[in-house]
Amino acid sequence: MIYLLKVEKAYRSLFLAGVVNGVGDRFSQVALLALLLEYTESGLAVGTALGIRVLPFLFFGPLGGALADRFSKPMILIVTDLIRIPFALAFIWVNDSSMIWLVYVSTFVLAAGEAIYAPTRKALIPTVIHSNRIVQVNSLEQVLLGIVLVGGSLIGGFASFYIGSDVTFILNACSFLFASLIVYKLVDRGGQQVNSKPTESITISAVYSIITSSVALILVFCFELFVPIFNGIDNVLISVYAVQEFNIESWGVGLFYGGLGMGLMLSFIVANRIRKYLLICGLVSLGVEGIFLMMISNTYSWQLAFCFYLVLAFFSGISNACLDSVVMRVTPLQHQGKIFGMFTTISNVTLGLSMFGAGLLLTVIDSRTLGLIGGMGYVIISVGLVCIYIIRTLKQKNSFYIT
Repeated sequence: MIYLLKVEKAYRSLFLAGVVNGVGDRFSQVALLALLLEYTESGLAVGTALGIRVLPFLFFGPLGGALADRFSKPMILIVTDLIRIPFALAFIWVNDSSMIWLVYVSTFVLAAGEAIYAPTRKALIPTVIHSNRIVQVNSLEQVLLGIVLVGGSLIGGFASFYIGSDVTFILNACSFLFASLIVYKLVDRGGQQVNSKPTESITISAVYSIITSSVALILVFCFELFVPIFNGIDNVLISVYAVQEFNIESWGVGLFYGGLGMGLMLSFIVANRIRKYLLICGLVSLGVEGIFLMMISNTYSWQLAFCFYLVLAFFSGISNACLDSVVMRVTPLQHQGKIFGMFTTISNVTLGLSMFGAGLLLTVIDSRTLGLIGGMGYVIISVGLVCIYIIRTLKQKNSFYIT
């Protein structure tokens, strides 16, 4: 990891900015979810807030991908960070249930910024690294997510519990500012490598043609479409498990997210060594993740649940690194912004609807039953996509050699 950050200097700036930005965001999210449960005592409120957090991707995800293929990617990252600062501070004024509307409005704007930021950042990565290090860098991206979850969620949970949520909201606003300053180094560099633009325009139908021309991209598309349906359940249940099932309050929410972060960091040990069969490794890891989600739904020990979250995140990190590398390898560089924009839009909109639906289901189904259903969904999707992979490989052996 140290070697990669040393030799890939431009990516190192992206990595550090991602850590600062992500940790601040997680500080805020943990405090916000605990705040919602405190003022509303409703799983529906949590599901609504999480749903609003991702629904803007429907409108701004494609916009972010299109902008990334036409303008300076570092400048897009900087502008979206700066715009989000006042809305990150708005949560300070929420002090009773009558102000919950402000949570929803600010969450929407922050999410809109992230919808532009996320595909732009992903499209920037392959333009600033050596092509032979795509898998290793994507594995390092999982480490970044792990650091964010451990540093942001775990510490943020304790900070929210002991020193109050307002401090975490202020830290989140500061993180946007510091991240933008770090990314500014890439703007100073200039040059085609960082500010690459597409050589031709591309329409939605052309994006569709790119995806359907590769069986690997079709399977990743299916992954992005179906997995969030059940991932939304898991996102809502993390907070519900901690606060309502295990009675360990806001610090428990941070603890579980911290377990996820540790698992993602550990996944680098395996993921960065994978060179072949990236697609099958990613899909099989998804199934293992689902098995551990089912195990969590049947445990009554928060310590054991923490361990299960750590292990499932380990496999989730492997899956994410493999599938992101597949997309970067098979997608033309000048079109990666729109491809990542489309995938980000599809997965996050589906995730938002799923989280809102999970909040509704919690009013009629107990959390453990819902968790079992979510884990089973992961396993079914994994088995289905692996079967398609095997069938297509047997029919057309050369279709997957590039992955």
